[in-house]
Amino acid sequence: MSSGPLHGAGSLVGALMDEDTAVPAPAHPVEPPTTAPQGIDAVAADIPEATVARLPQYVRALDALAEAGLRTVSSEALAEAAGVGSAKLRKDLSHLGSYGTRGVGYDVAELHRQIADRLGRTSSWQVVIVGVGSLGHALARYGGFASRGFTVVGLFDDGPTVIGEVVAGLRVRPLDELPGVLRPGAATIGVLAVPAAHAQDVCDRLVAAGVRSVLNFAPTVLRVPDGVDVRKVDLASELQILAFHAHRRAADTVAAVPPLPSAGPPPLQPVGEVV
Repeated sequence: MSSGPLHGAGSLVGALMDEDTAVPAPAHPVEPPTTAPQGIDAVAADIPEATVARLPQYVRALDALAEAGLRTVSSEALAEAAGVGSAKLRKDLSHLGSYGTRGVGYDVAELHRQIADRLGRTSSWQVVIVGVGSLGHALARYGGFASRGFTVVGLFDDGPTVIGEVVAGLRVRPLDELPGVLRPGAATIGVLAVPAAHAQDVCDRLVAAGVRSVLNFAPTVLRVPDGVDVRKVDLASELQILAFHAHRRAADTVAAVPPLPSAGPPPLQPVGEVV
């Protein structure tokens, strides 16, 4: 398929995450889950996409509040913890049918359950990662996925030096084995940590193998058939957006500095009387 390895994308994130100790895993095809995921209709069609994007923020904030021992929280306090406006938070939660109690606020545990259910966090989601470079290694070893219901079940690459390596208990397999390893229903989400030039081909293979949700770290636009969802993570673009705002703040600061008063021409000296 390609002349170079699939793991060329992304060494930045690899430096930001700790690595776990790798434990050898059996080299057999990934088995589909024994039970169908519950709450497959987790996100109702009538919830706006912008609201769905903010729900994980609310879950993180509620996790922190629960760890602090709080049982109820006002909309203002929850909004501040989540980094959004209180009016926006109340509107978002109204889409879930959760309006809180006047004078009391929201029940932390119950609201967490409602949002987690809509996000599918009460189910187990199996993930495969294609491209096991610095970014792929970091994602495979990241310990935060399991607590959110995500289990990495397969790693794939086409680099000869990477194939056969054991990362976080999983053996890296050749990409050509993808159709045979992924039995129907075995994986729900595919993660692309590959260079942009290979992303579309890899995405097509994932879709052909039955994957219907793709998280794309490659800086390119993927074309997928109806019924397949793609989310894009572009670290370089996010840095450029931050740079834009930093540049604008610097320009505003310069514009706000009042100019120094002009000294003007020197005053005229009185002319003495000529004798």
